[in-house]
Amino acid sequence: MFMQDFDKIISRENTNSVKYDLRSLYFGNKEVIPMWVADMDFETPSFIQEAVKKRAQHPIYGYSIKPKSYFDSIINWMEKRHQWKVKREHIAFSPGVVPGLVLALMTFSKPGDKIVVQSPVYFPFFSSVLDNGRQLVVNELLEKDNYYTIDFVDLEKKLKDTKTKVLLISNPHNPVGRVWKQEELEKMVALCLKYEVLLFSDDIHADLIFDGYKHRVAANISPEAKQICISFMAPSKTFNMAGLSTSFVIIQDDNKRKAFENTIEAYHLGLGNLFGTVALEAAYEEGEEWLGELMSYLKKNTELVADFLKKNIPQITFAKPEATYLLWLNCKSLQLNDKDLASFFVNKARLGLNNGSVFGAGGAGYMRMNIACPTSVVRKALMQLQKVVEENNLLSK
Repeated sequence: MFMQDFDKIISRENTNSVKYDLRSLYFGNKEVIPMWVADMDFETPSFIQEAVKKRAQHPIYGYSIKPKSYFDSIINWMEKRHQWKVKREHIAFSPGVVPGLVLALMTFSKPGDKIVVQSPVYFPFFSSVLDNGRQLVVNELLEKDNYYTIDFVDLEKKLKDTKTKVLLISNPHNPVGRVWKQEELEKMVALCLKYEVLLFSDDIHADLIFDGYKHRVAANISPEAKQICISFMAPSKTFNMAGLSTSFVIIQDDNKRKAFENTIEAYHLGLGNLFGTVALEAAYEEGEEWLGELMSYLKKNTELVADFLKKNIPQITFAKPEATYLLWLNCKSLQLNDKDLASFFVNKARLGLNNGSVFGAGGAGYMRMNIACPTSVVRKALMQLQKVVEENNLLSK
């Protein structure tokens, strides 16, 4: 018996939801089933709702500091879930993981510096680099049978360039679903140390790990790693509270943390969201059992998609993700170019997914599917897809 009814259908229309209320703008069709934006269609856990409601009952929503309990909840969660001992002074506030990445890039690099990313990857990485005058350098992941690994030969070649200042990684990786292994992180850290490059790790999906896999924090790989690694984290993906704009950055090197905090203060971003603070505490203090149930439900949805595609649409394949609620669908066997593939999903299947091409090199021919929604919605989406694949004679390709 779940603490929460994950099968419950909750209308998000007309709530200013990016996922739902921007469908017409993004897809040109407001009738698509939205499976794009990486938030969940499940209720935010009741213990978070209650904590926010309790604070909201106080009639003044003025400027607020972060109490000791806020830092303690992060410290305890990091140790319990990630076997990582951090101190209060290591934790800096950020209004979001991507804003935190941008602020760190502004702090630790200059316009014209090179920043390495590993594509196909979460597309705001590209704009975070390019829109701030840095040079984007791509270390494309290697793919075999839908399984991705790091091209370390190419990575070293790009890190040894003296203009390269940062390696920006996604761990767990969005969209391919890999959880980087100990030895993979060790190699990346060693190369960054060798060539004096900082390693920024977007760990926003760090708690969404499936059984059999373990998330490792890059900064905790070795004693030397904390000198160069900066970790960007948040409870937002895990507990469906992205709208509260609350995240944190862990920087164990004192000088680097002070430099980052100076940038935060320069832009007057240090106070953050009153209700986000309350929600984070509730999530990390009370969320472990709920998270276990969420992962069981997501596993069920993932297996449903895998079994359905294998039986009914074998041309579309994917490797079951090691983490995240995002499926990286390989649609190359449909033999459609990117424009036609996108149109096929939107205009024929009536499904709103992310086009693989927006994730950069290696993304063509793929679609990213968010399955953090009731199983009935996933099943409906699959049936719509099967119907149009059959109608368009794509099964024979």
